Amino acid sequence: MSILKTIQSPADLKHLSPTQFPALCQELREQIIGVVSNVGGHLASNLGVIELTVALHYLLNTPKDKIVWDTSNQAYAHKLLTGRREQFHTLRQYGGMSGFTKREESVYDTFNAGHAGTGVSAAFGLVAAREQLAQKHKVVCVVGDGAMTAGMTLEGLHHAGGLGKDFLVILNDNQMSISKNVGAISSYLNRTFTGEFYAKMREETGQLLGKIPHIGQDMQKWARRAEELAKGAILPGLLFEELGFRYAGPIDGHNFEHLLPTLENVLKMKGPVLLHVITKKGLGYKPAVENPVWFHACPPFVRETGAPAKKAARPSYTQIAIESLVKLARADKRIVAITAAMCEGTGLNIFEKEFPDRLYDVGIAEQHAVTFAAGLATQGLRPVVALYSTFLQRAYDQVVHDVATQNLPVTFCIDRGGLVAEDGTTHHGAFDYAFLRHMPNMVVMAPKDENELQHMLKTCVQHDGPASVRYPRGLSLGVTMDQEPKALPIGKGELLRDGTEVAIVAIGVPVSHAVTAANRLEAEGISTAVVNARFVKPLDQDLIVEVARRVRYVVTVEEGCKMGGFGSAVLEALSDGGVTDVTTKVLGLPDWYIEQGPQDFLRERYGLTAEGIYQSVKELIGKTPAFSREKFTFASSADRLPHGDEQGS
Repeated sequence: MSILKTIQSPADLKHLSPTQFPALCQELREQIIGVVSNVGGHLASNLGVIELTVALHYLLNTPKDKIVWDTSNQAYAHKLLTGRREQFHTLRQYGGMSGFTKREESVYDTFNAGHAGTGVSAAFGLVAAREQLAQKHKVVCVVGDGAMTAGMTLEGLHHAGGLGKDFLVILNDNQMSISKNVGAISSYLNRTFTGEFYAKMREETGQLLGKIPHIGQDMQKWARRAEELAKGAILPGLLFEELGFRYAGPIDGHNFEHLLPTLENVLKMKGPVLLHVITKKGLGYKPAVENPVWFHACPPFVRETGAPAKKAARPSYTQIAIESLVKLARADKRIVAITAAMCEGTGLNIFEKEFPDRLYDVGIAEQHAVTFAAGLATQGLRPVVALYSTFLQRAYDQVVHDVATQNLPVTFCIDRGGLVAEDGTTHHGAFDYAFLRHMPNMVVMAPKDENELQHMLKTCVQHDGPASVRYPRGLSLGVTMDQEPKALPIGKGELLRDGTEVAIVAIGVPVSHAVTAANRLEAEGISTAVVNARFVKPLDQDLIVEVARRVRYVVTVEEGCKMGGFGSAVLEALSDGGVTDVTTKVLGLPDWYIEQGPQDFLRERYGLTAEGIYQSVKELIGKTPAFSREKFTFASSADRLPHGDEQGS
């Protein structure tokens, strides 16, 4: 009989014997592997944290007691144990269950998070609120070892340790985050238990105790417990003790005989406590154990083999971008690349293979990555910072203060620009056009296809100032590539076709959709121009104004937020150019957080496909009814509202 099917809430765990927990964990693994193999998601990290999740919900009184999952892509077992088993097959699907914790989804989800490093600060906010409201409950934060490289995590630990309130932080240490962990803190945590002296001492002590008649086995068990306490007095604990935390561990995060009593004890301790738990990423599924990086956030795969369910027909924009960067780096030794614990995700592992000494992985520390790049640039190098759009948000001030104000030649490769599908709200790259275009000295560009992408990369690295090139998640268009990249004239767009009634001014991925829409309009006798702007900043005002003066309607298209984005820049250009006799419409993402869902579906939903652009133009010129989102199924009633918080890696 299935144990998991008897669990409707964490309260049901308390009716089980701990001897049943290993079987329950196996069921949880089977369920997670089965669903993720069908829909994709974060597999390796979730398989590694199952025993810890069961232990926490068994010992705590949730939802009165609070668990905050840092990043929260490790919370699949948590969802299965908190009344969402029947909906688990909808994981990361449009209208279904989020791949992250989501307060709107369950009372057991105490904080929404998709970025690493937020957990400790958020959880300590819950601690402080508890004290202010004179309440009595436990607050636990589960944070991965990779997030220990995030400055915000250390800031939160520093604050919490200084105030001394009851607070448990569990360090889920699987010796890696997404990419291999880097830096002094990672080495600090790991080197203690891997040294030859320590290993030899452990082995010899165990053999000696085992030879003692009658009590040898018991002595070995007590020695293992003593060993765990002793290790807390060596190197790893010192860091946290100095921050004001009592340190316990490390303990085996998959062994309930160690995990349950230790966790029960630390939950009784007063003040800030850090429990160091060692786990194995991907445990229970051999392909994920052998390749935890790929299975960190994987597409659907064949369960029996772990191979991707579908092979890509064309290279991705990410691959094209980094292969172009490698080509440029061969000719220019000033080029160095920087990633923030996303070497594989940003494609920089390709760069690292050829130029291992010119690749810097700074860990989950985007702010440091940008200012580090600024320092490199002051000495004549040409640093390229490759980040997802959503993660660049974390380094906004550093881009302004440390790069743009000094007009330093730092290139920003902004991956995952626009809609990113099932990862949802926290990962859609909706805001980069808007928050970069108002910075003096910054050049902001986006290619219409992969061939233009390679030219824009060369434009960036040759520019004597800060420049960004933004490209989407997903496969390239399959256009013919020029043999060599060539620099484009800064601030010059491209007139793809002329027209006398409508002008569609587009940037990035929507350009190809705009061309298709224009061809259809032209076939109906509506003369339509298409401008590939190429640059959000500096915008080609001369070209746009020139085209606008010979048409009656101007429509802008971008896969980014409408407020303050590319469309706003075009309207400003028309105003500055004295164009007052055209009717305008801005197409882009609305003023709410976009939900999870397939990339093409979301583009259709928000009118950013050829069909959507065509319908919007027809509506604008009064030849068709208004485009309606009502034909789509809504995830929730809040989804209809401008302020609907639609949380969705």
